[in-house]
Amino acid sequence: MAPTHVLRCCQRSLAWIPVIFIALVVCWSYYAYVVELCIFTIPSIGEQIVYLIFFHLSFVMFVWSYWKTIFTKPANPSKEFCLSKAEKERYEKEERTESQQEILWRAASSLPLYTRTGAGAIRYCDRCQLIKPDRCHHCSACDTCVLKMDHHCPWVNNCVGFSNYKFFILFLAYSLVYCLFIAATVLQYFIKFWTNVLPDTHAKFHVLFLFFVAAMFCISILSLFSYHLWLVGKNRSTIEAFRAPVFRTGSDKNGFSLGFRKNIAQVFGDQKKYWLVPVFTSQGDGLTFPTRLVSADPEQATVNLHPEPSKSPADVPETIWLITPSNQLKVKRLQSLWRASPNQESLLPSNTMP
Repeated sequence: MAPTHVLRCCQRSLAWIPVIFIALVVCWSYYAYVVELCIFTIPSIGEQIVYLIFFHLSFVMFVWSYWKTIFTKPANPSKEFCLSKAEKERYEKEERTESQQEILWRAASSLPLYTRTGAGAIRYCDRCQLIKPDRCHHCSACDTCVLKMDHHCPWVNNCVGFSNYKFFILFLAYSLVYCLFIAATVLQYFIKFWTNVLPDTHAKFHVLFLFFVAAMFCISILSLFSYHLWLVGKNRSTIEAFRAPVFRTGSDKNGFSLGFRKNIAQVFGDQKKYWLVPVFTSQGDGLTFPTRLVSADPEQATVNLHPEPSKSPADVPETIWLITPSNQLKVKRLQSLWRASPNQESLLPSNTMP
């Protein structure tokens, strides 16, 4: 049997085959459109210039976003989520699951974590030996934990996650524009060649095949692009769409949804002028995410900081708040002081939610 590292090397080499295939198709489409269609088939100089300008604009944006999607390294959890050497040793020595979970709970006590396993346990990766941040998953193809992992895409030979999800969306968008533009501008010459209005030349095969390829890719990309736009609007990953994240209060498919506009900003950022440019503008660090909590949970600090003075905290109705790890500790401290102080009304802050 060949050594493991040799097999791994062969696997990584073979994984580039889909990318090479796409690159070859794109190179051929460039030649077929620029040379065979615009230079040898279209008789009008003005039409050639207009077509070539818009073609190269879509081509550059498509290649740029595709390149960024492929070569942007997936973001990984920081060292804070790794167990210390002593904790690793104790964890590995323990045979009982309950004892292992106790070690993980102690290690995770200072980490901004909201999600759990289906059984309510800490999400831990035995392969990477770290506590998984929210929305982080282990990719078996990349053999690493990826922040806000969406899926592993063989067509880019990379994991799509927090660091390159915007690039992936733009790649789908510009590839769709690229294919639509080719199909729309080639159509009239496709019909002329098909009906023998134009004479048979070496350009006929390229023009006919170019239209078929562009139309085929349009259909497949449109469905995928529409699905991911829906995911962005809901602030879900592909994994979360199939398996809802589990919080301390149970599973909630809308747990990370902040409303349509804020969901869009989570991926594309606050500055709209950069939305269509393949540069990183996503909000956050990939380790923590604002959470829409739909039920009261003392551990998650879902507390209304402005209850009526005559009511106790137990009488306050459950309220939806956007809780971020940065204000979690502050809200917990206010909860503790509220419960401990006889003069609870004096502890209410004068401002709104932290």
